Amino acid sequence: MKSNQITLTFSSIAENVSIARLLIASIGGQLDLSLNDIEELKVAVSEAVSNAIIHGYKSNPDNIVYLNLEITKDSLIIVVRDKGCGISDVEQAMQPAFSTDPERMGLGFVFMQSFMDELQVDSKLEVGTTVTMKKHLKQTPISSH
Repeated sequence: MKSNQITLTFSSIAENVSIARLLIASIGGQLDLSLNDIEELKVAVSEAVSNAIIHGYKSNPDNIVYLNLEITKDSLIIVVRDKGCGISDVEQAMQPAFSTDPERMGLGFVFMQSFMDELQVDSKLEVGTTVTMKKHLKQTPISSH
């Protein structure tokens, strides 16, 4: 099976988090993942997209969030990217309960790490942040003939 790629770009508004969740749930269903795995994917994608909107763009709706999904024969790779303010200290940002916003719990990266098999966060100040998450697939995806 060749890899399949889906790219979605959308405005940095909270309403679009649910669209990202719907997309990943639909992909998870096609990959014959368990309901629990699909729920975990939805949470991980929600957290990454919400971080881009809330922290990367400081809730400014005039920006774009980039979501790329790649399905290979053995994994699902999810990349969420913003061109926002960046993270000054990625290691600190990934600590449980760390948040730059006192209203937030700071568990986004914790959820991403626990629900995905691999997590990589690349960030440059005033350039943006790229979150790459990988989920290993146990079965081969259902192909549509």
